[in-house]
Amino acid sequence: MNHAVRRLAQDRRCLVMGLGAFGGGLGVTRALVDAGAKEVLVTDLANETKLATSLEAIKPLVDTGRVQLRLGGHLESDFRSAEVVIANPAVPKPWQNEFLLAARAGGATVTTEMRLGLEGVPADRVIGITGSAGKSTTSAMIAHLLDGDGRRAVLAGNIGGSLLERAPQLGAKDWLVLELSSFMLWWLGPEAGGTPWLPRIGVLTNLADNHLDWHVDAAHYSRSKSFVRGPSQHAFISRFDAEDAASAQRFAKLPAGAWWRGAALDAAIESRPELADSCPLPGAHNRRNALLALQVAAAALRADGEDADLRALCARLATFRGLPHRLALVHEANGVRWFDDSKATTPEATLLAVSCFPDRRKVHLIAGGSDKGSNLSPIAELAGELAGLYAIGTTAPALCTHGGNACGTLQEATRRIHAALKPGDVVLLSPGCASWDQFKNYEDRGRQFAAMARGR
Repeated sequence: MNHAVRRLAQDRRCLVMGLGAFGGGLGVTRALVDAGAKEVLVTDLANETKLATSLEAIKPLVDTGRVQLRLGGHLESDFRSAEVVIANPAVPKPWQNEFLLAARAGGATVTTEMRLGLEGVPADRVIGITGSAGKSTTSAMIAHLLDGDGRRAVLAGNIGGSLLERAPQLGAKDWLVLELSSFMLWWLGPEAGGTPWLPRIGVLTNLADNHLDWHVDAAHYSRSKSFVRGPSQHAFISRFDAEDAASAQRFAKLPAGAWWRGAALDAAIESRPELADSCPLPGAHNRRNALLALQVAAAALRADGEDADLRALCARLATFRGLPHRLALVHEANGVRWFDDSKATTPEATLLAVSCFPDRRKVHLIAGGSDKGSNLSPIAELAGELAGLYAIGTTAPALCTHGGNACGTLQEATRRIHAALKPGDVVLLSPGCASWDQFKNYEDRGRQFAAMARGR
């Protein structure tokens, strides 16, 4: 039991705002019940159908009356009467959200599952990774490099699962490798109130315009990301300037400034970029992820008083098999390969995925989905260079300005692709957009694509 949860929730009226599709809402709901909350109300804008999988996981708690449900919308009165509110970090603009404002006006403590989970973990055993692209794969690589040979690392955070349920697994010398979204970092930073939280090792992959529907502008986005770095850290590691000088220069002009500069980099690794060639994943961007992961793993080993054996780290990296929905080969038949890159929810990630294939004239790209306010023209401009650009979702019109195929749905896109395939072609689902308009989440989108690839 997380003692912070018990101190906060015992004998109090608790409300969970957003059940969530990746386990965070489920974990905190269970934790509040276990902590002896007077009542636990779960409220979500989605209905029972969309939340069916998550609801099944807490059905025994609902059936016994230990958890109440308010689905398909929120009621302000629920928030006014709550004593504790656990908000999903992705709740839009929490600083002006009418329901959270009502909760605070009523005297409630408003926090997140991530903040509660971190209260049970020593900050000097946490590696925090953020960035616009590559943070999931980089986080998984770091955990893979540090987990083994008598050491242990636990991967958690934005990558999925409940930190409240994983934190008790941590030993005193284990590393918690935490993928952090800009939403999570805002809640952990000074703007959300409370004491700002800082990891022992902070990591930035890169910055690009993303989630501007949530952050309002790039300046707020950059400032929120900057909360991963602080003066008391053991180390901060980033290769943003070296990897994308143009983007780094643009973001450096924003009010938060070039907060990533002055990063602690390992000279031995920087002088040997070929070390990243041991990464088995396709694409130059994955080699960049690997180089950053090697830097972080070396820093963590030094923090533990160990030597960073680069040969051993590279051998370990060679056994990394990647993550689902990130350029994963899901089907191969008749000389055609189908790749699921559903986790690519930014235009930059989609461009990176396309660049992994030497002959883009053989690439059938499926892109589109829910609009996050990103500039989609770089994807649209690929239309004339590809075997085909098949646009789906609400962003389809913006993606078809240079000759793409407006398909509307993933099913229609795959139907058209099946009719046009030739041996040697590649079918790539790399949407560059969120999945919320037609799917439960990016995982659901990837699973449906894989099934359609196999003709199911």
